[in-house]
Amino acid sequence: MQDTLAAGNALRAQQDAFSAHIRDPDRHPPPPGIDPRRMQVYRDLFFNNVSRLLAGNFPVIRRIRGDAWPAMVRAFYRDHGCRTPLFPELPREFLRWVEDSDGHEPWLPELAHYEWIELALQISEATVDDIAHDRLDAPGIDAAAALLDGRPLLSPLAWPLAYAWPVHRIGPGFLPAAPPPAPTLLLLHRDAGGRVRFHSPSPLAWRLLQRLDEAPTLGGRAQLEALAAEAGAAADAGFLREGTAMLLRWHHEGIVAGVRCDSDDGGAGAVLG
Repeated sequence: MQDTLAAGNALRAQQDAFSAHIRDPDRHPPPPGIDPRRMQVYRDLFFNNVSRLLAGNFPVIRRIRGDAWPAMVRAFYRDHGCRTPLFPELPREFLRWVEDSDGHEPWLPELAHYEWIELALQISEATVDDIAHDRLDAPGIDAAAALLDGRPLLSPLAWPLAYAWPVHRIGPGFLPAAPPPAPTLLLLHRDAGGRVRFHSPSPLAWRLLQRLDEAPTLGGRAQLEALAAEAGAAADAGFLREGTAMLLRWHHEGIVAGVRCDSDDGGAGAVLG
């Protein structure tokens, strides 16, 4: 029994030494008894796999860093304690590391989030059928009237996003020194074909998208009237007509999935990954 326990402890110690050396070879020597050439293969294999995965998910940051990219990956690889063993979750861990680390440019956390969110939406397991709703594309349905009288449902695959920095413009040729006076408002949407699409809605349109998720118990007409009140505008026929046209366009694009069923309790719609 004691021999088995001792053998288990020795194996664990060797595994700990191995992983410590792989993550930080400058500070941790390799475990004894392993050919240095084999350790070099392991070091390169592990690091290059992580570097390639992150470069694919954060291409803008990769281009901005240039020759300094390996050092950035090395710092993440060495210092960050991942919360999950799942390899596809590694980009989320990289984002957490950027958000928790000091010394980066002030726009880097938002840029990292913007690059990560496309992956999060791409792999999201949410579907429009997660929330009971009626579609409006059947023959004989007046979709405009249904959107005004019913409760428009923002697709769980349509995510309104707001950033302090113009993340969609940042790149090697544009590294802003200060955030603009107005936030950057975006909409990411995964269409029926699985493609992630990017939109830059107006502030009023973005706020309507946000309201559809924040106040799911309101009908379309009430949403537009509340939106007009927020904007200090009159909810007249012209405003309602333009708002209805916007809801219709979103429905045709799949951004508004339909209207909530009467039995729906108004639970949350779109959920950010």
